[in-house]
Amino acid sequence: MDRIELGGFLRSRRARLQPADVGLEPGPRRQTPGLRRTEVALLAGISPDYYVRLEQGRGPHPSDQVLTALGRALRLTGDEHAYLLRLARPAPPPRPHPVPANVLRLLDRLGDVPAMVLDAAYDLVAWNGMLAALIGDPATWPPRKRNRLRRLFDPADTITGNRLELARLCVADLRAGGRYPADPAVRELVDELLGESPEFARLWAEREVVVPRTLTKRTTHPIAGPLELDCEILAIPGHEHRLLIYTAAPGTASAEGLRRLRAG
Repeated sequence: MDRIELGGFLRSRRARLQPADVGLEPGPRRQTPGLRRTEVALLAGISPDYYVRLEQGRGPHPSDQVLTALGRALRLTGDEHAYLLRLARPAPPPRPHPVPANVLRLLDRLGDVPAMVLDAAYDLVAWNGMLAALIGDPATWPPRKRNRLRRLFDPADTITGNRLELARLCVADLRAGGRYPADPAVRELVDELLGESPEFARLWAEREVVVPRTLTKRTTHPIAGPLELDCEILAIPGHEHRLLIYTAAPGTASAEGLRRLRAG
């Protein structure tokens, strides 16, 4: 059990709640940001001392019943509650596997839209021709440049119009995976970005947890022009990989831009 991260996550979720959010009176002389520890313990039906020890990283392994009660008390989302369970019941990271052959065949069939496969550390491991047309051919890049999270925190990236929005979402997704610090590739990526990017360090410290299923990317391409693309993120069952497919709403300037991209 990652006691340090568990305690930090509980503190961060407690700090974002106000007494009124959970039906409590604020009371006089409130100096604590968010709820008090005693208030969380009351809401969860556990002793204040037990909750304090959990936040301080010295508590015992909490039962499923306690974790569920804490999730309700702290108003956790479904993604946040799943993350809390992973912190308390960590599983070893799965062994890396190649991208399944059927997914590679699907990429080839998606000739009209950009599509790619990312691993758990945000490394770009497979892509189709339309993605290469959109962002350049990753086969010509050094492996380090193929990491999409590094790209989001690269000050030289000036073409992603909603870079900050995507960066926040992807950091929350990286944490939600629960693979830090056990997965060496994820640990190396996080430690590197913590040392190089104050922006990443700030977002990582917020401990936001979100598993994105869709997102919107805004960018400008020299041939396609300004693009607003909807991205569907599809988990590949039994694998760490995810398939990302970019589309544009029919009849929009972005759809016409993708058509020009296909035409070359």
